[in-house]
Amino acid sequence: MTSEKFKKWNIILGWVTFAIALVTYTLTLEPTVSAWDVGEYIATSVKLEVGHPPGAPLFQMLGAFFAMFTSDNTEIAKMVNFMSALASAFTILFMFWTISNLARKLAAKTGNISKGKRIAILGSSLVGSLTYTFSDSFWFSAVEGEVYAMSSFLMALLFWLGLKWESEIDTTRGNKWLVLISFVVGLSFGVHILSLLVIPAIVMLYFFKTYKNINLKTTAIATIISVLVLMLVFKFIFPFTLKFFSASELFFINSVGLPFNSGSIIATIILIALFIFGLTYTRKKQKVTANTLILSLLFIMIGFSSWMMLPIRANANTTINENNPSSARELLAYYEREQYGDANVFYDTYYSNKYSDERDRTNPTRDDKPKYEKKIVDGKDRYVIVNVYKDILPNYSDKHKGFIPRMVNPASEEKYKAIAGIPANSKRRPTFVENIKFMVSYQFGYMYGRYFMWNFVGRQNDIQGQLDITNGNWISGIDVIDEARLGSQKMLPWQALLNKGRNTYFFLPFILGLIGLFFQIKNDKNNFFTLFLFFAFTGFAIIFYTNPKPFEPRERDYAVVGSFYIFAIWVGFGVLALYEYLKDFGSRKKVAIAVSAISLLAVPTLMAYQNWDDHDRSNRYTTRLNAQAYLESCDPNAIMFTIGDNDTFPLWYMQEVEGIRTDIKLVNTSLFQTDWYIDQMKRKTYDAAPIPSKLTHDEYKYGTLDVAYYFQELFPQLKDSVLDLDNFMKWIQSDSKRTFYDLDDDGNPEKILPTNKIRIPVNKENVLKYGIVAQKDADKIVPYIDITIDRAIGKNTILMLDILNNFDWKQPIYFTGGSNADSEYIWLKDYLQLDGVAFKFVPIKTPTKTYDENGKVIRELSLFDIGRIDPEKMYENVQKWNWRNINDGKIYLDEQTKRNAISLRNSLMRLSAAFAIEGDTVKAVEVLDLSLEKLPIADFDHYSLSMEYPEMYYKLGELKKARAAAEDLMRLFRENLIWYSTFKAEDFDMVFDEFDMNFRYLYRGVIDQIAQYDPDPELVKEVQKEYNETLDLFSHIFPEETQE
Repeated sequence: MTSEKFKKWNIILGWVTFAIALVTYTLTLEPTVSAWDVGEYIATSVKLEVGHPPGAPLFQMLGAFFAMFTSDNTEIAKMVNFMSALASAFTILFMFWTISNLARKLAAKTGNISKGKRIAILGSSLVGSLTYTFSDSFWFSAVEGEVYAMSSFLMALLFWLGLKWESEIDTTRGNKWLVLISFVVGLSFGVHILSLLVIPAIVMLYFFKTYKNINLKTTAIATIISVLVLMLVFKFIFPFTLKFFSASELFFINSVGLPFNSGSIIATIILIALFIFGLTYTRKKQKVTANTLILSLLFIMIGFSSWMMLPIRANANTTINENNPSSARELLAYYEREQYGDANVFYDTYYSNKYSDERDRTNPTRDDKPKYEKKIVDGKDRYVIVNVYKDILPNYSDKHKGFIPRMVNPASEEKYKAIAGIPANSKRRPTFVENIKFMVSYQFGYMYGRYFMWNFVGRQNDIQGQLDITNGNWISGIDVIDEARLGSQKMLPWQALLNKGRNTYFFLPFILGLIGLFFQIKNDKNNFFTLFLFFAFTGFAIIFYTNPKPFEPRERDYAVVGSFYIFAIWVGFGVLALYEYLKDFGSRKKVAIAVSAISLLAVPTLMAYQNWDDHDRSNRYTTRLNAQAYLESCDPNAIMFTIGDNDTFPLWYMQEVEGIRTDIKLVNTSLFQTDWYIDQMKRKTYDAAPIPSKLTHDEYKYGTLDVAYYFQELFPQLKDSVLDLDNFMKWIQSDSKRTFYDLDDDGNPEKILPTNKIRIPVNKENVLKYGIVAQKDADKIVPYIDITIDRAIGKNTILMLDILNNFDWKQPIYFTGGSNADSEYIWLKDYLQLDGVAFKFVPIKTPTKTYDENGKVIRELSLFDIGRIDPEKMYENVQKWNWRNINDGKIYLDEQTKRNAISLRNSLMRLSAAFAIEGDTVKAVEVLDLSLEKLPIADFDHYSLSMEYPEMYYKLGELKKARAAAEDLMRLFRENLIWYSTFKAEDFDMVFDEFDMNFRYLYRGVIDQIAQYDPDPELVKEVQKEYNETLDLFSHIFPEETQE
């Protein structure tokens, strides 16, 4: 193969890999909204709204462009998802050319580049890029409308541009590549800052190309400089620009007296003038380097000009307008994620500080950041500081601080201690060694190490791991190796073997990657170090910077795919290495073709075969079903309180994109703690009226009413007194000094409460008139509702109480049930009605707690059991659910889908039970059948939640269905137990808890139902016999019990 033919085939095969990737991702694309942030990104893209900090304006504008290619609202999500697929395919294209570029340099180190080597180089590029194409984590992001696919594309593009710059750096116009790199760096700010982590690698490419005296010392210095360049771009250029605009805005409005936004316009003019002057001057003086740097800086600015979309759209008061970054000052706060607080990864406070709360003796307090708001003062525009920010925050002493603090979240204390080996009752600060142990063993080991092995060795299943041996581990498919870590792999349950997330690569990608890695170390140390720096920054550095706690709400492997990109390059180099080792065993051309073909089959083809089923999201509408079920649970013109991502973002998508149930006012209680969000809730959105609230902006603005406290000692005369809600809210609104108390003696009094008992009056006439309660239940309506609140309530709770005080029972109020905390239900758990998967607030008491004669709680209902049910109403709502193909056995039911199905199943089972209580066995059976038809027991896991099926069917007289459900459950539990029985006695502790649950409670529980309700004594004997035979399998573990 000549050099010209190589160039031709390099281009052709690059586009072939692009086509393979694009077809793969298009065929496996999610057709609609999916879980987590995807719903928000799609909704904010389509209508150019403002999503959560730090923003992705370029992603959103491109998403709006892709959405233009369909006129069907239900297809818009698919188009935005396709944008990710296309970006991912381009990632693979540039990866192919990156590998071929680096492989040519690597091949040149081992002698002349022959025809065989050229074929091997193309084989390396093909194998490496397709390995990444079919890798677990990258494929996951490629088929949904999230920022990580586009971020990966920009990362791959930046590195390829870096290689182009390096190759032409000595030419007359070689620096054009640096200018283009700068532009893409600027664009990256509009998608995700992960792309910037390639900057140190590009700096090292420049260093190794231009510097002659390369040794350990100069390489170390260059590495430090490369990190400084990253910090310059990430922490200085963009933030400084925003600070310059913010300072200009404040100066020209507050000091000069110009109207709002004048300062930003002047700052823009100054910036343009400086660039014109700088470029003109350096060109005139022939200062080429300075001119190039200024030009590069200019193109960075042009790149991140996409951020202009955010204040433009924020000023348009879009429906979704998170943080309302409508001015330069607010845009800076948005970029710096001020709402999430400050965290120092190098020196900060450990969780143990909560035990002493010890302040610094010299400076016990520190300043907060001033919060500016736009006001008209004496007829002039002004930015006014609305919060007390001087000496308002606690400044903790160094007693509970440490270097490289990892264990900082008090809520995760128990898990920190278990992982780091700290005694459970310890109140001391973790030692530095314990801190590093947690970082190495959990963050770098369990989290990153697991994610890496998932992609190049294999994955046990798609269930989130929590340091247990049954879920979320890496697995190779080689029993000897897997059993050493995870115990016996014999007689695994069918549910484990059939889990689509179970993928085994037998170490083949990993081994080929190591071969390529060591081959590059041996022959091309400079480029190896460049790649290793890229690998470290996109892997370990991300883990270090984000400081994940145990356990995150979901796995975070998607964030470190950049490091898997680099290892896939080494996988590609493995092909070249094998060629070099085997080239003398035959015709070099044939050896190159054979090595490439075998590697192609052994690695990417194997990965594609293993990974296809658990990455194929085509025809899956389960997240949309869940969102629809929430919305269709509500009466017209309702207010619905949501809590987290998965009960909020998909619902935003349904309203914003598909226009479904726009009459419902969605109120996210997490965001309800912010003044900007409260302001938005007070505006009409589509067909939904503003929230009924009387609190004014000045009464809930930033720094005001953040928390209100109740201390019985301050008002002993009011002990056990009940205050009606209207007077309670008047106390909240009062600026009287007696409603405040300086708790910390720091000169900043806090709002205090006179009592923690509140009475909510019930307007029975409106309750019936507006259909909040059906006429048939009128006699159950209570005249008032008494609640007992916590000792401290936040701003969001105060606003929820304000709504209760002003809605006058004219509007239904719902809760999604995404949390168990009483405050999320405004302490109204005793007054809920399940109307589908959401709870409606009704003035009918359904107690959730049972008390003994001394008033002590002896039993409390779980979230699965709270609330009354109006069967006919709930049945009507259930009929609206669009199940589509959820039970066809073809779509991929991932862990999140199965979690969502818990609520659906539980609601249907409760509805069936409600019909049974009313004596309507026909509908009771119909609903119970529906739940099993749409949500088969074996397909949706969480089997303990299906334990009631046999008993329910027995009571309804459906003998065959009861037995079938019982048999399904017993088979599943028995299979688990058979697997546990293969463990050796010395390893049994690894599964004892699971064994105990399956044997003592689940399996036994089903048999007890059969024994109690089944009329066939022979069947009872048979299942009891099977139970005993299963117990006999554990004779090597419990010899005494099995003999009895």
